Amino acid sequence: MVKPDPFGFDMSVSSAKKRSTRGRRGMTGASETSNRVCDHPDCQERGAFRAPKSPDSLDDYWWFCKEHVREYNLKWNFFQGATEQDFLRQVENDRFWGRPTKPFGRRSEEQRAWARLGVDDPHQVLGENATRNPGPRAGTRRLPPTERRAIEILDLRDTATKSEIRKAYKALVKVLHPDMNGGDRSQEEQLSEVVWAWDQLKDSRNFPDG
Repeated sequence: MVKPDPFGFDMSVSSAKKRSTRGRRGMTGASETSNRVCDHPDCQERGAFRAPKSPDSLDDYWWFCKEHVREYNLKWNFFQGATEQDFLRQVENDRFWGRPTKPFGRRSEEQRAWARLGVDDPHQVLGENATRNPGPRAGTRRLPPTERRAIEILDLRDTATKSEIRKAYKALVKVLHPDMNGGDRSQEEQLSEVVWAWDQLKDSRNFPDG
């Protein structure tokens, strides 16, 4: 047994349908809530039946009474003003619901663009091809974990020379240090990482002087 709502609200779906009259249409297609007058000249009957104004305005409607909507529908021609070529093109397009298939063995312009970059399929961008083309910080040498991390912080390759490491360190300090960037202290945490990275690499024997 369903208990009544103590606040007096009826939350049932059937009740909501009864309260909502928006868009209610009868079995004949007539709008039960339409208070419009028929759009046919000199007709004062209720315009309960809608009909699109033109093939180019399918969401813009005339509202007719039952007699005049029948008359309008008999004269309706979706292809009015279209050429025979337009008609045949529409028929052909409707055969595959407006979504033509791509022929086998023929690459699209996008696929050819990816192929020029060495990628056969756009969906393989992060697949096998990505592992074959390591980024600038990907490792090719065996380094202690601390030095590997330091190289990443300075955004260098593991083949960098000490001269390159020094230049990268100084460039980052100029950007991050408050005494060099006008007193901005918002990047002090990143600065401390850069200083730590320099301490790991400055005396390392794994990098040539260069």
